[in-house]
This record gives sequence, C-alpha cells and structure tokens, in this order.
Amino acid sequence: MNASTFKVALRGLLRRKFFTFISLFGIAFTLLMILIVSALVDDAVGPQPPESHGDRTLYVTGMRLSGPSWTNTSGAGYGFLDAELRDLPGAERVSFYTMPSQAVSYVDGRKLKSFLKRTDAAFWKILDFTFLEGGPLTAEDDQNVNFVAVINQSTRDRFFGGQPALGKTLEIAGQRFRVTGVVRDVASTRFLIFADVWVPIATMKGDAWRHDTLGGFGALVLAKDRRDFPALQAEFASRVRRHPISDPAHFNRLDGTLDTLFGSVARSAFDLPADDDSKFALSASAKLRIGIIVFAVLFMALPAINLVNINLSRILDRSSEIGVRKAFGATSRTLVAQFVAENVMLTLIGGVFALVAAILVLAAINASGVIPYARLGVNFRVLFWGLVAAIFFGVFSGAYPAWRMSRLHPADALRGHAS
Repeated sequence: MNASTFKVALRGLLRRKFFTFISLFGIAFTLLMILIVSALVDDAVGPQPPESHGDRTLYVTGMRLSGPSWTNTSGAGYGFLDAELRDLPGAERVSFYTMPSQAVSYVDGRKLKSFLKRTDAAFWKILDFTFLEGGPLTAEDDQNVNFVAVINQSTRDRFFGGQPALGKTLEIAGQRFRVTGVVRDVASTRFLIFADVWVPIATMKGDAWRHDTLGGFGALVLAKDRRDFPALQAEFASRVRRHPISDPAHFNRLDGTLDTLFGSVARSAFDLPADDDSKFALSASAKLRIGIIVFAVLFMALPAINLVNINLSRILDRSSEIGVRKAFGATSRTLVAQFVAENVMLTLIGGVFALVAAILVLAAINASGVIPYARLGVNFRVLFWGLVAAIFFGVFSGAYPAWRMSRLHPADALRGHAS
C-alpha cells in the first residue's frame, strides 16, 4: 500500500463521519479495556522488580493433606520446608517466608493496620528490592532472633511522618522492632512477596511452627538455570511423596508442587490439586493461557462482529463509487487495499485514543489506592498486546466487507445494487 492509498482511505473515512465515529468509539473502548487488563496482569506476574529473577524462580505456595474422609489445604509448613528444601539439588538459593497477615499497631492513639511478613536472609538475595534507607535482614538477625524490621515507604510515612526511620522502633502485632531498612513500596498484586513490614522468621511466637507439615509458609527456589526446572520439580515431587505424614489416622497422602509464578496463579485460578507428575504444573499453566486467549477472543468478538456490520454498511453504501472506479479500470485488488487501509487507519486512530485513555485511567487507579501501592502503567509488553488486539480488529472487521465489495459487478454497483 502506498501513500495515495491511505490518502484515498482518509477521504473515505471523512466522507461517512457517522459510521466512522461509531466504529472509532467501539474500537477505542474495546482496546482500552484490553490495555487495562493487560496492565493489571503484567503488574501481577510480569517480569519486573523485585522479582527480577522470575525467569529462574520457582515457588511453593500451597500443600494438601488428604485422606478417606478429611482434606486439609493450606500453605506449606516450616517443618516440611526445612526438611525437604534446604539441600534441593540444582537450586542456587532457597528462601522461606510467611504469607502476609494483617497486624495492628497503635501510634499516637491511631489504630494502624499493616501487612506483616516474616522472611529469612535468602529472601532478600533472591529478590531485587529498592532500598531507600539501610539494608536487608541478615542471616545473623534470624540466628540471633534480632527484633529488627524492613518497612516500606508508605509505612515510614504512616509511622514516622515521612522522616528517616533508620534506627527507630515500631510496635506491630504486640512486638517491638528496630527499623534497619526502608524499601520502595511493592504493589499488593505481587501477592507472594508483598508486605508493609518484613521481620525475621525466628521472631515468631512459640516453637510449634518449626515442626509443621502444613502452615502459613511459602518458599522461593532460585534455579541456577531455567533448564533445571524439570529436574527441580521432579525432585521436589519425589520428596513430597516420601515425606512422613504426621497424622496417618486421618490422612494418607501429601501433595505439593514447585511451580513458576504463572503456574501458581494457574493452579489457584482452577483450584487444581497437586499432582505427583511434575508436568502437571505446565498443564495448569497451559489451561490458564488457553482460558485467557479464549476470554480475550470472546471479549473482542462481539464488538468486532458489530464493526463488521458497520463496515459492511459503510462500504456497500458507496456502491456507486465502487462501480465508477471499476468502470474506469480499478481492480478488485486495488479496491480491497483501499478499504482495508481505511479499516487499518481507523483501528490505529482508535488505538491512539485507547492508549491515551488507558494512561489516564491507570494513573487514576494508582492514585485512588484501590490496589495498594499499585504502579500500573503501559510498558512495551502491554503495548504489544494492544497492538495484537488492534491487528485483530483491523483484519477481522475489515476483511469480509472488503471481500464483499470486491465481488460487486460494475453495472450492479452503478445501479446501487449491493447484493
């Protein structure tokens, strides 16, 4: 297609302003929704800090004990993780952490709620947090049961009025901790690592948690190479099978998986049980990908079909013009190129409007606090999916009307017969 084709296409769009407006609105609105959803998904599971090594990281997010009459599903227990993951072959680093739990503090008569997570030192070496003050928790902090904490920027603002927090103390969940680090906020969509306050695991009250098979813990496993994933998953599955069951009177099977972040989300989305075959996690990932694709296609199908009808009306309304151009020697290929160019141009214009609107809507979501600490934005990955959707619209909604138009006989077109 050359420049003259697009000039003719632009004149064609301006000639039918009502049809153009309706088409433009439908395209822009649908692409806006796709960009917003893509930004949300990317913020949750996309490769970005602090999970900078996500391409080499596997997660243990849940375990299940089952028996003839009983089923118990929860996070992993520290006792299980400590026994089975410390020396996992092929792992560069292994970290244990608790799932975030809401804890209460009182500051100057104010009741403050924060999300508390307990971690080990490896957690801070696997993940790439941005420190604004101080540094991470250390192995010595866990070994010596030091009551120290890393807090995020918003917690510093709430507890200390935005003043430097290093060396100051805060009370949370009935314990007092000295602040040794302040990090940039992590969005709550990063649900496996998100927290307001991180403290050493050893500061947990009591001692029974050290022996649990199931509990409120998760694990990060940083592989030396992504190609080691199958071996790591197979070894983990083997260790799960042979781990002793503490209550054989009620339970006879322990299940758990070592998944990628996407695989963990997939398993939760479909409420799939763990399986002894390490390939099961990949099946869960595949099912979620298929589900996302099917949802996206169905979401785009209705407006695309409406656009097909609008474009068909817009094109066939110009049957006289088509007849004249055919009578003067215009080929079907030339006419198809013109009308496809019109549709591509319309889609791209709608895409620009959708992009601007998406940036404004995402900024409003960030400012609203609906998603704590969200930093939603339009990056190259989000733009890619928006471009894929725009191409889908341009091709799907323009190809059939252009084909119908190309089949018109010049005499019928000149008489205004569009059938």
